[in-house]
Amino acid sequence: MWRALLRRPAARAGLVLAAALAAAALVGPFLAVDPDLPDYADQLAAPSAAHWLGTDQSGRDLLARSLAGARTSLGAALLVMAIASVVGLVVGTVAGSVGGRVDAVLTRLTDVLLGLPSLVLTLAVVGVLGPGFGNLVLAMSATSWAGLARLARSVARGSDRRPDVVAARMAGVGRVRVALGHVLPAAASQVAVAATLGLGETVLALGGLSFLGLGAQPPTAEWGNMLATGRATFAYAPWQLVGPGVGLVLTVTAAALISDALRDVTDPGRPG
Repeated sequence: MWRALLRRPAARAGLVLAAALAAAALVGPFLAVDPDLPDYADQLAAPSAAHWLGTDQSGRDLLARSLAGARTSLGAALLVMAIASVVGLVVGTVAGSVGGRVDAVLTRLTDVLLGLPSLVLTLAVVGVLGPGFGNLVLAMSATSWAGLARLARSVARGSDRRPDVVAARMAGVGRVRVALGHVLPAAASQVAVAATLGLGETVLALGGLSFLGLGAQPPTAEWGNMLATGRATFAYAPWQLVGPGVGLVLTVTAAALISDALRDVTDPGRPG
């Protein structure tokens, strides 16, 4: 799958863009000035050699804050994807492998979560826990695993007739060892692909909820709250929206390119 993915120009472009964003998130904050350091003598300064993207209302360097925001936004999206993938993989594999009442209970729970709008459910959880980026990540993780669990369950349920599973059972391997050694790896690969397909939506959802004030709180640099802060002075200081806006656009573009290529690779029947 990896070789087939690299043969696609769109996938290569998306991976290069994703690598550049990851490098900016990991290394950028160490190369820039303190993103939380105010300079009230240089408020709302236009882009210049001293401040490539200008400064905000507190005189903080917007390039530094955009790079720090990349670490916050991308790190949170990856954390949500990782937590949801692990929970969905475990729940789906257990349901599909054990069957019986365990499968019935876990499947009903999954169906209930899938029947509720994820955004509304996330807002409800954040309302209970309170605003904050940690609570937002927890809320999105708690509402994002159901679809992945259903996928993992379908893989587990369909593994009964796979040659490796049949051979393992004929050799006397126990159900737990079969699930861990044969079913779980197969389900994990499918869940990883599905989670990657939703990465762009996760970044946008985190940014949108932070824009509404439910995520990262000032002075923490995050693309969503940076856009919210810059909205008040957009008429005479529009450069405040450039850094976080470009960051979100590039992230969604990279995710879309990789996702489209992954769909083609994992579904050979699709045209193109």
